Amino acid sequence: MKLLVVTGLSGAGKSMAVNALEDIGFFCIDNIPAGLMPRLIDFALQGENQLNRVAVVLDVRGLRTVQDVDNALAALDEKKVDYEILFLDASDDAIRRRYKETRRQHPLTISEGLPVQEAIARERQVLDPLRERAKYIIDTSMLSTAQNRERVCSLFLNKGQTGMSLMVVSFGFKYGIPQEADLVFDVRCLPNPFYVPELKKLTGLDQAVVDYVMKAPESQEFLRRIESFLEYALPLYVKEGKSQLMIAVGCTGGKHRSITFARKIGEYCQKLGYAPSVQHRDAKRTM
Repeated sequence: MKLLVVTGLSGAGKSMAVNALEDIGFFCIDNIPAGLMPRLIDFALQGENQLNRVAVVLDVRGLRTVQDVDNALAALDEKKVDYEILFLDASDDAIRRRYKETRRQHPLTISEGLPVQEAIARERQVLDPLRERAKYIIDTSMLSTAQNRERVCSLFLNKGQTGMSLMVVSFGFKYGIPQEADLVFDVRCLPNPFYVPELKKLTGLDQAVVDYVMKAPESQEFLRRIESFLEYALPLYVKEGKSQLMIAVGCTGGKHRSITFARKIGEYCQKLGYAPSVQHRDAKRTM
């Protein structure tokens, strides 16, 4: 049985992650009290009920103290179950904004009457041992629901032959660098289609923009050097045992040069035998 423990901050996207996991074949159980973990494992391992892929949500609703977390992990270790931890994280500002938009209350606000900011701080403290042991950490602060879903699916379904999940993300520096990025390439030094009137409202998903960016000799040489680096470096990450790698490509607004290069890098990585997922974080921003 493959057991995935899904955890993280309330409001960081765990429900979405569970829905995505169910869609790719996981048997999912949400909001389980820590004390029931041993019984759940026994049930899942029973002959007629044996399940191959199980995802269990453990969060602050069933884990109120650090000791509860330690006990839950000890129960898993005692059963000698092969498990991994997926931790959904987000910035405090993003979580506060989501609660405000949905008009829902934080679980610790409901149970202990804590203000949202204190509830978030308390939750981080309780769940910190799980974050430290997590194999996968996804920061959803600047991800849409669709992007978050794609991220989860790419980790547990669309891995390449190398066994390393590869993500290529375009972004705009004016909105911040993706916190999960392992490699960051800055393409702001290349010709900018933003200043060409007929290209300004297009993106790197349009061939006219791609042609404009890539006709410059410096763009072609820049891409060649990135490809040469990746050809050398990616196998080293695989050899080191890295399970997921994010390549982030940034320009000023995240609409033209970064998208063009992210697509080119994704295509090249595919030729190398990987199965990259390519996302464009800021492509639809209007500001």
